[in-house]
Amino acid sequence: VQLQASGGGLVQPGGSLRLSCAASGRTVSAYVMAWFRQAPGKEREFVAGIHWTGTIRNYADSLKARFTISRNNAENTVYLQMNNLRPEDTAVYYCAASRRFTRIKGDYGYWGQETQVTVSS
Repeated sequence: VQLQASGGGLVQPGGSLRLSCAASGRTVSAYVMAWFRQAPGKEREFVAGIHWTGTIRNYADSLKARFTISRNNAENTVYLQMNNLRPEDTAVYYCAASRRFTRIKGDYGYWGQETQVTVSS
Protein backbone atom coordinates (compact mmCIF):
# COMPACT_ATOMS: atom_id res chain seq x y z
CA VAL A 1 0.00 0.00 0.00
CA GLN A 2 1.34 3.42 -0.95
CA LEU A 3 -0.03 6.37 0.95
CA GLN A 4 0.17 10.03 0.06
CA ALA A 5 -0.90 12.66 2.58
CA SER A 6 -1.81 16.18 1.59
CA GLY A 7 -3.73 19.19 2.79
CA GLY A 8 -1.34 20.63 5.32
CA GLY A 9 -0.42 24.25 5.47
CA LEU A 10 -0.28 27.38 7.56
CA VAL A 11 -3.43 28.32 9.43
CA GLN A 12 -4.26 30.81 12.15
CA PRO A 13 -5.35 29.67 15.60
CA GLY A 14 -9.01 28.78 15.55
CA GLY A 15 -8.89 27.85 11.88
CA SER A 16 -9.55 24.54 10.17
CA LEU A 17 -7.79 22.21 7.81
CA ARG A 18 -8.71 18.95 6.17
CA LEU A 19 -5.97 16.47 5.52
CA SER A 20 -6.34 13.79 2.88
CA CYS A 21 -4.56 10.49 2.50
CA ALA A 22 -4.80 8.84 -0.89
CA ALA A 23 -3.90 5.19 -1.15
CA SER A 24 -2.72 3.22 -4.10
CA GLY A 25 -1.31 -0.19 -4.78
CA ARG A 26 -3.94 -2.07 -2.86
CA THR A 27 -7.40 -1.20 -1.81
CA VAL A 28 -7.47 0.26 1.67
CA SER A 29 -10.92 -1.07 2.39
CA ALA A 30 -9.43 -3.98 4.33
CA TYR A 31 -7.11 -1.83 6.41
CA VAL A 32 -7.42 0.24 9.52
CA MET A 33 -6.33 3.74 8.63
CA ALA A 34 -4.92 6.25 11.07
CA TRP A 35 -3.29 9.60 11.44
CA PHE A 36 -0.27 10.26 13.58
CA ARG A 37 1.65 13.44 14.17
CA GLN A 38 5.08 14.41 15.33
CA ALA A 39 5.99 17.79 16.73
CA PRO A 40 9.61 18.96 16.86
CA GLY A 41 11.47 17.22 19.64
CA LYS A 42 8.57 14.92 20.47
CA GLU A 43 7.60 11.36 19.83
CA ARG A 44 5.24 10.48 17.03
CA GLU A 45 1.79 10.22 18.56
CA PHE A 46 -1.52 8.72 17.61
CA VAL A 47 -4.17 11.19 16.49
CA ALA A 48 -7.09 9.17 15.16
CA GLY A 49 -7.93 5.83 13.60
CA ILE A 50 -10.84 4.40 11.67
CA HIS A 51 -11.84 0.80 11.21
CA TRP A 52 -12.01 -0.58 7.71
CA THR A 53 -15.82 -0.56 7.92
CA GLY A 54 -15.78 3.14 8.70
CA THR A 55 -18.13 2.58 11.61
CA ILE A 56 -15.62 2.58 14.45
CA ARG A 57 -13.34 5.49 15.17
CA ASN A 58 -10.72 6.03 17.79
CA TYR A 59 -9.20 9.33 18.85
CA ALA A 60 -6.55 10.63 21.13
CA ASP A 61 -8.53 11.81 24.11
CA SER A 62 -7.27 15.37 23.88
CA LEU A 63 -8.26 15.71 20.22
CA LYS A 64 -11.62 14.01 19.79
CA ALA A 65 -13.61 17.17 20.38
CA ARG A 66 -11.90 18.98 17.50
CA PHE A 67 -10.75 16.33 15.03
CA THR A 68 -12.81 13.98 12.87
CA ILE A 69 -11.51 11.06 10.85
CA SER A 70 -13.46 9.66 7.95
CA ARG A 71 -12.86 7.46 4.96
CA ASN A 72 -14.17 6.85 1.50
CA ASN A 73 -13.26 3.32 0.51
CA ALA A 74 -14.59 3.77 -2.99
CA GLU A 75 -12.03 6.52 -3.51
CA ASN A 76 -9.31 4.87 -1.42
CA THR A 77 -9.02 8.02 0.65
CA VAL A 78 -8.99 8.87 4.33
CA TYR A 79 -9.57 12.32 5.73
CA LEU A 80 -8.80 14.18 8.92
CA GLN A 81 -10.91 17.24 9.56
CA MET A 82 -9.23 19.49 12.10
CA ASN A 83 -11.18 22.34 13.63
CA ASN A 84 -10.35 25.05 16.13
CA LEU A 85 -6.67 24.49 15.56
CA ARG A 86 -4.18 25.53 18.21
CA PRO A 87 -0.47 26.30 18.04
CA GLU A 88 0.21 23.03 19.84
CA ASP A 89 -1.30 21.17 16.87
CA THR A 90 1.71 22.24 14.84
CA ALA A 91 3.42 19.08 13.66
CA VAL A 92 4.07 16.90 10.68
CA TYR A 93 1.13 14.62 10.13
CA TYR A 94 1.32 11.11 8.75
CA CYS A 95 -1.29 8.68 7.57
CA ALA A 96 -0.75 5.00 8.13
CA ALA A 97 -2.38 1.65 7.47
CA SER A 98 -2.59 -1.46 9.57
CA ARG A 99 -4.43 -4.75 9.75
CA ARG A 100 -5.02 -4.09 13.45
CA PHE A 101 -7.27 -1.54 15.10
CA THR A 102 -4.67 -0.04 17.39
CA ARG A 103 -3.09 3.17 18.58
CA ILE A 104 0.39 1.72 18.58
CA LYS A 105 2.54 3.13 15.82
CA GLY A 106 4.60 -0.03 15.68
CA ASP A 107 1.53 -1.92 14.49
CA TYR A 108 1.28 0.20 11.38
CA GLY A 109 3.25 -1.27 8.52
CA TYR A 110 2.47 1.31 5.89
CA TRP A 111 3.23 5.00 6.21
CA GLY A 112 2.63 7.91 3.93
CA GLN A 113 4.77 10.92 3.29
CA GLU A 114 4.22 13.62 5.88
CA THR A 115 2.28 16.81 5.50
CA GLN A 116 3.19 19.82 7.59
CA VAL A 117 0.59 21.62 9.65
CA THR A 118 1.58 24.94 11.17
CA VAL A 119 -0.79 26.86 13.41
CA SER A 120 0.40 30.38 13.97
CA SER A 121 -0.78 33.94 13.86
